[in-house]
Amino acid sequence: MDLMQMDSNQLWASVLWGGIGGGYLIYGWRQKSSIPFVGGVVMSMACFLPALWMSLLSVATMFAVWWLLKQGY
Repeated sequence: MDLMQMDSNQLWASVLWGGIGGGYLIYGWRQKSSIPFVGGVVMSMACFLPALWMSLLSVATMFAVWWLLKQGY
């Protein structure tokens, strides 16, 4: 990622998805649940991607965590 080419949209998307991912990560750690923990790690790592891919990856991760928890994992 070229920091000189970073725009405000990418910065705000990174803050938003990093915050949500941090919440998942902390929740999974405190509840000793691996699915939300891994989802939080993936969403927190998404800040190294461009804004569109970061958003798509984060939404897909949130859906996958929701679906796995609904299935009983």
